[in-house]
Amino acid sequence: MSRSKGFTLVELLLAVSLMSMLLALAYGGLRAATRAADKGQTILEDSSRIRMAHQFVRKQLNQAVPLAFAEDEADDTRVVFEGSAQSIRYVAPMPGYLGFGGLQVQELAIVPGRNGMELVLSHALLQEFEEARLYEREPILLVGNIASGEFNFLGRDEESGELTSWSNSWDSTLGLPLSVSLDLEFEEEVYIDWPLLMASLRVDASAVTAAGGRSSNYRATIQDLINKRKNQQ
Repeated sequence: MSRSKGFTLVELLLAVSLMSMLLALAYGGLRAATRAADKGQTILEDSSRIRMAHQFVRKQLNQAVPLAFAEDEADDTRVVFEGSAQSIRYVAPMPGYLGFGGLQVQELAIVPGRNGMELVLSHALLQEFEEARLYEREPILLVGNIASGEFNFLGRDEESGELTSWSNSWDSTLGLPLSVSLDLEFEEEVYIDWPLLMASLRVDASAVTAAGGRSSNYRATIQDLINKRKNQQ
């Protein structure tokens, strides 16, 4: 009698084993491709977010103007800029989509957030400014997941006129620094580095003097600002 045709048990087990191995390899490759795609998307989103925040901070600092928003009670002088390692406060115009009504007092600060530290922006109208008005609304989140960050300031020696070294505090509230830098380090979850930001403040810091008096070129400086803005429009 002829033997019946078919697979033996050993052949069937071998075929199932090979199929399982192929499926495992295919699943592993698909999972790796998915992870790579997700990581690539995350990197693109982080890069776009960091680039926008970097450009925004630079632009706002470039547009800072030497207008007083407060008075120092200690020596009765006008305050046009305040700076420390963790925050700065100055006067500058806001983009139309964030604010309106003229020049605004802006505060950039590195504060604790949900995931590490966050760089946030608070602002209020310069006209009839009070510090409490900066915090009437939720601050605008510019970038998060910060492990550490610091502002630094470059100025000029009042006596010699020589450039000073970089410092993480700005003691002269009367004048603007020549340049402001912001260095951030992100948490491990962020794959993009923050390019060291160094922004020059274009307006002459000597345009504002002590309370009760203004330098001779103060009006000319403000008029030049107005004329430049009209020409740009």
